[in-house]
Amino acid sequence: MAQRVLPLPRQQSFCPPTVPNPFVHPGRLSTAEKLRTVLQGIILLPLRAICIAFILLLAWLFASIATFRHPGKGSVPLKGWRRRMIQTTLSCLTRTLFFVMGFQVKVKGKVASLREAPIFVAAPHSSFFDAIISALTGMPSIVSRAENLSTPVFGTILSSLQPVAVSRQDPDSRKNTVTEITKRALSRGQWPQILIFPEGTCTNRSCLITFKQGAFVPRVPVQPVLLRYPNKLDTVTWTWQGYSLKELCVMTLCQLFTRVEVEFLPVHVPTEEEKNDPILFANRVRQTMATALNVPVTDHTFEDCRLMISAGQLTLPMEAGLVEFTKISKKLNLKWNHVREQLDTFAAIASASKGGRIGIEEFAEYLKLPISDVLKELFLLFDRNGDGTIDFREYVIGLSILCNPANTEETIRMAFKLFDMDEDGTITEDEFACIIQSALGVPELDVSMLFKEIDADETGKLSYDEFKDFALKHPEYAKLFTTYLELQRYQSDMLEEDDIESPEVKHSPVRKSTIPVSETTPIARNKVCPDGNEEDNSSTSDKKDD
Repeated sequence: MAQRVLPLPRQQSFCPPTVPNPFVHPGRLSTAEKLRTVLQGIILLPLRAICIAFILLLAWLFASIATFRHPGKGSVPLKGWRRRMIQTTLSCLTRTLFFVMGFQVKVKGKVASLREAPIFVAAPHSSFFDAIISALTGMPSIVSRAENLSTPVFGTILSSLQPVAVSRQDPDSRKNTVTEITKRALSRGQWPQILIFPEGTCTNRSCLITFKQGAFVPRVPVQPVLLRYPNKLDTVTWTWQGYSLKELCVMTLCQLFTRVEVEFLPVHVPTEEEKNDPILFANRVRQTMATALNVPVTDHTFEDCRLMISAGQLTLPMEAGLVEFTKISKKLNLKWNHVREQLDTFAAIASASKGGRIGIEEFAEYLKLPISDVLKELFLLFDRNGDGTIDFREYVIGLSILCNPANTEETIRMAFKLFDMDEDGTITEDEFACIIQSALGVPELDVSMLFKEIDADETGKLSYDEFKDFALKHPEYAKLFTTYLELQRYQSDMLEEDDIESPEVKHSPVRKSTIPVSETTPIARNKVCPDGNEEDNSSTSDKKDD
């Protein structure tokens, strides 16, 4: 007999990231560390708090003087004595502030001048204490939310740095931010240097996530700046799941000292190829920084954080929402809102699972079908790593690569004709049950619940519009149907081969052929597609090859 032809190998680019979740910091203080922190805090905390308040008031005073009666409100750069005051006094006060808080700062490398590099790109961004870079680079402009400018005291200090303000209410905010960064970077010294954290959110420093393009669109040289916190007790890492802002501030102020290393790498001058491709420019700078830090890179972004928070609100483990959104959206042409809707569906399926993953039982229950060979075939296509469960990332990839391409008008119409045995333009429950029972190999299967869900107008018959509407909303059934047809075609081919074999061959003992199973990839587990069928059900482009 002919062996089933295995599907194409899975793309390595869809493999899970080396760091599953860079947005959590689960570390907790031991009893001894808590006791030591409390004892030290009794003396250090009040003294440091008083000094910090005094330094902030001084900084506010100098910032107020530097911006007093300055025209433009941020649209015109500070010049002359105003800029010198900010660069000298605020830089000195900021250094003093970090010294008072117990920070021991170690600097490596040379800070680039404005002409050498108009933009600093700093990573990994893991704490609000990363602001120490501002003091070391002469108080450059930063990118900040517009709401921060209205904060008492701190807002005035921030305004004196002439930040690039980002407004959440403005739908064109991202575009305007990039335009403003470009204008300042190309101003030939009229504006100060710009400090940007291209990751756009805080991580636990275990990797470098996707760099946003804002710092690289101006096509000017940038200086990469690395941050390290080589402390035995980590009281600075501020992530989406872990210590709060207040907790970190109090714990840090209660330590005798906190080490931080800031390393200025050589200026990266973009090539012509990088100037024409900001993504390439950003990726090469990121790789240079990752190599120096000896950490991996992943394709996580701020959108993953939003999905992670949504997963927590849906009573799923927060890490269930992490899909490396940049990579998935680019390769599969997905929008964030669409992935967010899929998270709702996934949560509904995985609600009975404590681990936030879908097993074969939950998968069958969601489809209102029993576990059968055909259903197992479909489940194995989703289960990319072969661990017997489907996580949200595998679910999104499976819907996009397997189900949606199969859910075409042609497939739906062909399925409807197959169910409509008497060709009267409608499908009765008996006709529906006959095909489903045959497809799944379960003669006694009760399909009444599934039929009623499709029968929107409750007439007892399914029209083509009802059938199509249900199929478009539930693409899993389309792939289930095509999987059934593929299995039927494969079995038919094997029977034809048996018929043409000679009697001697038929009655001679034959050893069953085996398909080697790879230990590193689940290729051999997916045995659905006959010759050429994988290409038929998916695009040959990089977006759809599985």
